[in-house]
Amino acid sequence: MILPEVRDPRLVTIRRGGTLTDVDHRLIALWAAMCAEHVLHLFESTCPEDGRPRAAIEHVRAWTGGHVAMMTARAAGGHAMGAARNLTGAARFAAYAAGQAACVPHVAEHDLGGAAYAIKAVMATARGDDSGRLGRLERDWQREQLPDEIRALVLDDQRRRNDICWSVFA
Repeated sequence: MILPEVRDPRLVTIRRGGTLTDVDHRLIALWAAMCAEHVLHLFESTCPEDGRPRAAIEHVRAWTGGHVAMMTARAAGGHAMGAARNLTGAARFAAYAAGQAACVPHVAEHDLGGAAYAIKAVMATARGDDSGRLGRLERDWQREQLPDEIRALVLDDQRRRNDICWSVFA
């Protein structure tokens, strides 16, 4: 569960009664896609013939450019999550990261799903006690990619939802 019971109006689009602008919504979607793409190789090395997670990431980018409808991107996200269902470990989490990123056009708060699953994917590759260190490195890399326009919002949301995102942002 990565979505809160009470929605933060800063992550709800203006047309739905919140304060999130279309520009910032697109930036959030691009950031989530970047997080998912950073770990996509962990899925593709296990399932090289399955293009659903990569297609989901491509659909997010297409949505930000106005080339596909929100429902098309969201459907691609569902297909990416379908690719994860029969897998375990890093490959599963990487596919879920792509799926969550592709759902950001529908609900901006899916961005942390993309980021959190990407962190979990990296942590799943660890041997011994190294998962925490690898998770922190991935989290820090993700934060470096945040555009200035949305940095404070996303970091605040990470603090707010850390507990329901497996505490990967702490």
